[in-house]
Amino acid sequence: MDVAQMGVMIPIIALMIPIVALWTKHQQKMAEMQVGSTAEQTAEKAAQYVGQIQRLEDRVQVLERIVTDRGYDIATQIEALRDQRRVDEDAGVPLGSASKERV
Repeated sequence: MDVAQMGVMIPIIALMIPIVALWTKHQQKMAEMQVGSTAEQTAEKAAQYVGQIQRLEDRVQVLERIVTDRGYDIATQIEALRDQRRVDEDAGVPLGSASKERV
């Protein structure tokens, strides 16, 4: 490398140092913003999961109350509903056999 090339390279390198420093600061700020955004999204998802868990716990409590308050007669209640459905089905009139009035 001759003196003329060195004379050109020194100012170019001197000007590149602050440019690289600015670019590095910008990249650091972008990374910090991305971490903040990710943390915020994670907190929102955690809040949603807490709400879902609370609703499920409420449903389980209701089911436990049904089982413990009424005892174990749920099977008889289900059978009673099935018997009632059979009676309702037997009492119905098929659609094809209904008589139509002519006006």
